[in-house]
Amino acid sequence: MTRLAITIESPRAPGVAELLRAGEMFSAALYPADENFFLTPEELEEPGVTVFVGRMDTTAVGMAALVLDGESAELKRLFVSDLARGRGVAGGVLDALEEHARGAGARVIRLETGNRSDAALALYEKRGYRLIPRFGPYIDSESSLCMELPL
Repeated sequence: MTRLAITIESPRAPGVAELLRAGEMFSAALYPADENFFLTPEELEEPGVTVFVGRMDTTAVGMAALVLDGESAELKRLFVSDLARGRGVAGGVLDALEEHARGAGARVIRLETGNRSDAALALYEKRGYRLIPRFGPYIDSESSLCMELPL
């Protein structure tokens, strides 16, 4: 198996734009446009946002972003390419992201995912994330499920 490397990168690094587009297409196939909450590359470059990229050799195969806000953080844009699913990429990216959040002083990570994203829900539950009431921009989103992980 090719070794997985997780690094902090720019959302404009090679291969990351392709992952962002693939994630958007994946979500667009499942949810209405007004219930997709994507951060743009510009938003991913803002202060307090860190992008984690998983690469096998030099190929970007997975990513997620962490938005820090004091003692809380939000997980955004977790996506793994079709070819890398089932190979531990999401877990590796989340390990790095969660460790970074702890080191930055976050006490909780929150996230929003869709109610049709069965694999994501299973992964989050396995890692200790628990369902919470919808928050922020997701309050009125019928398809949104929100979760959190105390750190």
